[in-house]
Amino acid sequence: MPTSLTLHLVNNTPSHPSLPVYAYITGLSLAPPHQGQRVLLQSDARTLYFPPSPAKILQPLPVDCAIPLGPPGHTTACTVPPIAGGRIWFSRGPRGLTFLLNPGGPRGGAALVEPSVLNPSDPNAQADFSFCEFTLDAAQVFANISYVDFVPRLPIALTLRTRGGAVQHVSGMGVDGLERVVRGLKEQTARDGRPWERLVVEEKGAGGRALRALSPTHGGAVGAGFDGYFEGLVDRCWGVYCPGNGGASMPEKAEGKSSGLKKLFGLGGKHSEGQGGGGGEPVEKRLRINTQTGMGWVEGCVEGQDLVLGGERFCRPTTADILGCNSGPFTTGPSPLRNAIIPRLAAAFQRSCIADVAEHPSPPQTFYRCDPTNHYCRIVHECNLDGKGYAFAYDDVQPDGGEDQSGKVNAGDPYVFIVAAGGEKAYAGNRMP
Repeated sequence: MPTSLTLHLVNNTPSHPSLPVYAYITGLSLAPPHQGQRVLLQSDARTLYFPPSPAKILQPLPVDCAIPLGPPGHTTACTVPPIAGGRIWFSRGPRGLTFLLNPGGPRGGAALVEPSVLNPSDPNAQADFSFCEFTLDAAQVFANISYVDFVPRLPIALTLRTRGGAVQHVSGMGVDGLERVVRGLKEQTARDGRPWERLVVEEKGAGGRALRALSPTHGGAVGAGFDGYFEGLVDRCWGVYCPGNGGASMPEKAEGKSSGLKKLFGLGGKHSEGQGGGGGEPVEKRLRINTQTGMGWVEGCVEGQDLVLGGERFCRPTTADILGCNSGPFTTGPSPLRNAIIPRLAAAFQRSCIADVAEHPSPPQTFYRCDPTNHYCRIVHECNLDGKGYAFAYDDVQPDGGEDQSGKVNAGDPYVFIVAAGGEKAYAGNRMP
């Protein structure tokens, strides 16, 4: 296991106006004697702090863990130990972020109360902040940007160069990324009347300026309800894969762009009919899932009220199940087969290609092509310079050999790892800045 890795944190915020930018690094230590304990870097960017369990809840950090990043264009080197579940947080503005400690954390240490975008009483509710995720263990460094919970005003980009010279780069958004997302959400509300625009959280006292945009998974926190939104897609899926329907679906007028997908990827038109037993019977459509494990492909169809794949039964998901990816039929359990199916099935519903494409995972050109779909995810991908970034929990699902959608970098031989915040000088392409 490597003893440490140097992170190069870059302040890529605009020069005008220039506001203080701080970084915070948190995670679970993988190195003895503190293995499993919560760890933070102190403000000198190299000294580790393992907070002890406090006697009371919601206690402030007794040490300074805000790492100043200097003026725009400045790079700060940080030394991090082996860490699991790590986050690199960035904040812009004079206040910085507030982290609190609770008793009863892992391995006898403290539990860390992280900034929340959902609790209006959280001390960070009006802070301009963002984060990316990383793990450094014996096998590799793995990092990704995330929009699973919200789109921040402070974009993040990742660049990783290996000892062999290969470069991986995740672009993130430009300086105007959140503005573009907000515009896209408002335009979608104008089209379908759904509360996409209510996902936008405004900065208080800033004349309506957007601070962040929440994922529809958290729409309830801002009065943006999507109850019943995906149920029409679920009905269509159950109709397509119901024996005796011959792949029947809703009329093409209701499906929008989906009819073209059906012709390309195996449902609808001439591809859904065949000569069965000489009687011209429609061919029964079966859903096929590549588990991308040693268990290979599974297939199935609707049996009674459930979708049955490889012997595993899946009930009809609700909109909340689809958005969250972790409830109802997408609840994981002891079955390795079911746990391999769930991410791929959940992604197919989230991307709205489940009823129009018979084999999954399917390629990106099939995503978000018909309504109802998760327009937050669609807009997020459109607003990233390279189209990458976790917009929902299983956004790393892709066909074998397919291009990554999740916005990750990883390598077993990291040499230079750069994390830039601010969106200035953002670019696409696997090259060094």
